[in-house]
This record gives sequence, structure tokens and C-alpha cells, in this order.
Amino acid sequence: MRRYLLVALWPAGLAAIAAVTVAAARRGPAAPDRAAADFASDFPVVSSDWVADLVRLAAISGAGVAASYKIMELLGRPVVDHGLTIDEPLFRWTEDHRVSWWAAVMRRLNTVGNVWTTWGAAGAAAACLGVSWRQQRWLPPAALGAALLADHVATTRLHRKIRRPGPPPNPLGTYPAGGPDRIVLFSGLIAYLLWREFSGSRRGKACATGAVAALAFSQAYCRQYLSQHWFIDIVCGLVYGALLLGPFIAAVRLIAGPAAAGAAPGQADVAPILRRVAAGR
Repeated sequence: MRRYLLVALWPAGLAAIAAVTVAAARRGPAAPDRAAADFASDFPVVSSDWVADLVRLAAISGAGVAASYKIMELLGRPVVDHGLTIDEPLFRWTEDHRVSWWAAVMRRLNTVGNVWTTWGAAGAAAACLGVSWRQQRWLPPAALGAALLADHVATTRLHRKIRRPGPPPNPLGTYPAGGPDRIVLFSGLIAYLLWREFSGSRRGKACATGAVAALAFSQAYCRQYLSQHWFIDIVCGLVYGALLLGPFIAAVRLIAGPAAAGAAPGQADVAPILRRVAAGR
């Protein structure tokens, strides 16, 4: 019976995330947030100096990645020294309650966080967003490309710096876990870029956040159920992905400006003109 309680944790967790997402979306205004839309449209960001913006993107994201690396490096020592007191009991309990057919399902879902899967998703999103953005079309490919490079370099260095053997089924397991890190970073950045260009509303933000949370939970569950990493390494992977994501979102917002909430394509560009005509200017 306990085996199926562990199996039920996956749909139960996704259902909880979905419930929170629906509740948050319902709390958001059904109509667009006009105050935010007006603010964004009054100050359209059309920068012709893409070189300077690219330098700002590199500077902000680089500083954020360096800070994220340092935080995870500082957390690494106590994890190496004391982490097994938590990890080993959870590992044994998971091993004793694993169901073979459910493990086969999780092996398929686990591939979502693999390196080439996430890199492929980031590349496809960069190409699509580079075509669909109305302004500064270079920004989504640049942000996603920088995130890919930064994550690869910083994470590889972390794995070499903090050498922590993984659980017996995967003794080469790493701190922090790469799959959860990549899911949070890349799906989070893609979701943000989609939200700010095609929605900008609070309801859209809730839905985008819920989708990223569901993907992150599913990946973390798969890695733990299959004993691909220690539990603490998985949690640290989620935290690490969030730490990396923050600077890239901040850089995009600084360069592209605030999202025009609820604005349809082109609305942010014509709204100031329409208001001035209505005012008789």
C-alpha cells in the first residue's frame, strides 16, 4: 500500500500546483491591468543601440550567475558534510517502495530535463520568439543563448568544485542536480518571454508560473523516484535554477521595459497616439 502512496505523490503534487494556479489566476483581474498597460505604452522601449543593450545583458546576467555560483559553492560544504543524514533514509525508503511499471513511466518523463532536451527546447524557443517579438527581436535568442552558456559553464565548474558521489544507482550524481536546474532556468525564461510579449496580465503570470512549477516538480519527482540524485541535491538544483533565472529576467526587463499588460500586437505602439488624439492634442 505504501508503494502506491509514493506513486500517488506525483499526481497529487501536480493537482496541488494546478489548484494553486487556478486560485491565483481567478484572483487576477479578468480585464487587462490598464494601469500597467498605460505605463508601459507611455514609455515604449525602442533602442537602436543593440550593442549597448547586449553589453548590459551580459553584465547583469554575468554578475547574477557569479553570485549564484558563489551561493551554491558556500552551500556545498555543509551538504557534503551532513547531507547523508537526510538523503540516505529517503533513498532507502524510495528503493523499498519503488514500483517497476511506474519507474518505467518515470524514466520516460525524466528525459524532459536531460541536457539535449532542454537545449533543443531553448533553441526552438529562441528561433520562434526571435521571429514573433515586435521589437528587439535579437533579445530572446540572446537571453536564451546566454542562459545556456552560463548554465553549462557555471554548473560544470560547480560539479568539479563540489565532488559529491551520488546514490548507488548513479554514483556519478552531481551537486546540484542538473535536470531540475535546467527545467527551472529554461522553462522559466521561456515562460517569462512568452508572458511579457503575448499577455502581461496577472492572470497570465499565474498560469506561466504554475506551468513552470509543475514541470519543476515533475522533474524533481522523477529524479528522486529513480534515485538519480540525492534528495538534497535535487532541492539544491531547483534553488540553483531559480537563482540563475532571476538575473536573466531582470536583464530582459531592464532592456525591454515592463510588459504591456493585455496588449495585443501593436497595441502598445498606438495607445499613446490614440490617447493624445482623444485629448485633442
